[in-house]
Amino acid sequence: MSCQNYQRFHSRRDFLAQTGLGLGSAALASLFTRDARAASAPATAPIGALPGLPHFAPKAKRVFCLFQSGGPSHLDLLDEKPVLAARFNEDLPDSVRRGQRITGMVASQARLAVQPSRFAFQPGGKCGTRISDLLPHTRDIADEICVLRSLHTEAINHDPAITFFQSGSQLPGRPSMGAWVDYGLGRLSDNLPAFVVLVSVNTKRAGQGLLARLWGSGFLPSAHQGVQFRSAGEPVLYLNDPEGLTRARRRTMLDGIGELNRLQHAQSGDPEVETRIAQFELAYRMQASVPELMDLKGESAAVRESYGPEVETPGSFARNCLLARRLAERGVRFIQLYHRDWDHHGSLHEQLPQIAKDVDQPSAALVRDLKQRGLLDDTLVIWGGEFGRTPYAQGQANRERYGRDHHGKAFSIWMAGAGIKAGTTYGASDDFGFNVAENPVHIHDLQATILHQLGIDHERLTYKFQGRQYRLTDVHGHVVKGVLT
Repeated sequence: MSCQNYQRFHSRRDFLAQTGLGLGSAALASLFTRDARAASAPATAPIGALPGLPHFAPKAKRVFCLFQSGGPSHLDLLDEKPVLAARFNEDLPDSVRRGQRITGMVASQARLAVQPSRFAFQPGGKCGTRISDLLPHTRDIADEICVLRSLHTEAINHDPAITFFQSGSQLPGRPSMGAWVDYGLGRLSDNLPAFVVLVSVNTKRAGQGLLARLWGSGFLPSAHQGVQFRSAGEPVLYLNDPEGLTRARRRTMLDGIGELNRLQHAQSGDPEVETRIAQFELAYRMQASVPELMDLKGESAAVRESYGPEVETPGSFARNCLLARRLAERGVRFIQLYHRDWDHHGSLHEQLPQIAKDVDQPSAALVRDLKQRGLLDDTLVIWGGEFGRTPYAQGQANRERYGRDHHGKAFSIWMAGAGIKAGTTYGASDDFGFNVAENPVHIHDLQATILHQLGIDHERLTYKFQGRQYRLTDVHGHVVKGVLT
């Protein structure tokens, strides 16, 4: 018998593998059909959304998360506490602390002395929401925002608290909120990613570092991770072609690489091969779309001035806010801005006014700009950090010079747009700003609410990994209906 003439018997494993490859090939064919479309304008329908999503009619088409990394002091910015002034330098009552955990940075102090804010609060807008003098521009848009004063988290230190806010878990490795949104709802643009990250450069102090896993995809396919746009050089690493490589030659090279990747996919069925192909094609289109996006020459002088003088500085929070609005106009669904150096254990009286000035005018200008362009109605804006600061001083209490430690048992953020009750406050902390006194909002509740405004039932957006169904809110979370219209 010829060695070339034999009968092959197929196992059950062969059958399952070939079936999987067939489904994968069909998906890959669909991918290339889609990528063959013209890429000069945002897609009219989501690209790559899961079947059945959104689960119901969304109020928000996109999300801006203006994340203030380091823990902004709610007691000096958004949650006025006159009792602290009346009880200056007294010991924090045991009935308030209730034996709750505090950080090692103050655990060795002889006293936890009550520390009032040295900054005045004033009512803003017709609603009269009282906001610190450190945020005058935010106070001017009080009628557009909802201030939540009853957030609480389980984490007590920065990295687990930031990770918890971004991914729903204190432990690294879970998908970020933007990755979950991309996975569920897909992209709105053929030539830009669904999830973009902008990290502002603080020229005064660098602040603590931010790890790329905060906008990572975790166990989701890597196509859903956030794409960081940089402030200097190429906006995206390796976006530009090397000198001497023409656009036509790049296209020819990508076609050849695509053929090789298709062969590999036919052999392995690995979904990451599909990711690689799709990302190569998206990067090719971004070579044309991103330079125009990053060029602010088309913005009027009035618009640029509204964001403040720092808008002319690449990498500033002001410039990133304006870029965020341009990203939204071009179909980016989840835009994550980070601003660092809110960690004021000492010298809060000097450092807080500086950093508040960095973000106050640009944040307010972004809300106004979105409203003027008719985008605020379907854009959800969130402003806040991973936790707040303590009502007692780190070190000795002093009416003028003081610092505060981390505090996650009660803190404040604000939200605007996309079905959020404008001109309102929600929840309350106790007289000391230490515990939640009314309408508690857990981090998982906030995440559930964000997904809800995007038309997603947070309990139904899941992904099976290592034999378990995971979701952003783990097994927790309730939509905060009191902040919704």
